[in-house]
Amino acid sequence: MRNFVKQALAGLRVLVVLTAITGVLYPAAVWGVSRLPGLHAKAEAVDTTLVGVDREGGRWFRTRPSAATPPASGGSNKGELNAEYDAVIAERRAAVARREGVPEDRVPPDAVTASASGLDPHISPAYAELQVPRVARENGLPEDVVRRLVAESTEGRAAGFLGEPGVNVTALNRAVEATG
Repeated sequence: MRNFVKQALAGLRVLVVLTAITGVLYPAAVWGVSRLPGLHAKAEAVDTTLVGVDREGGRWFRTRPSAATPPASGGSNKGELNAEYDAVIAERRAAVARREGVPEDRVPPDAVTASASGLDPHISPAYAELQVPRVARENGLPEDVVRRLVAESTEGRAAGFLGEPGVNVTALNRAVEATG
């Protein structure tokens, strides 16, 4: 019994020390560093293709919708049995169909459903293909040139077998901009 008490007290001391370090000292140090002069400049992501950037206007390929309003990181807890979710999906499907000039049944699922974070830069090749005629027309480019840019921005499955191929919209829009 004496050994148990000794071990319990040692464990309690470790808990108190680690709580003080990770729960008080470390957050206080991070907060203090954040208050140093010169660290308050507006942060801006520069030259990254890891975040989906949805540009305004018809000239650009569109990313997946975001569940957060305004578009930011964040998901939704609504599922397919939720009437509000069904209404949002139907509204998005109709809007995409109008924008792309296609019947609603041609709109792929990723055009109307948000990614988990809302920042995913990838869309399906089917969604990219749906947007090719509009982007080509709006930029004065031949469709075959835009399709080539889509192919060049398409990434295969991770490790050759995980997930689905995806088109990086941020990289693709930069390529369209450089071409047009």
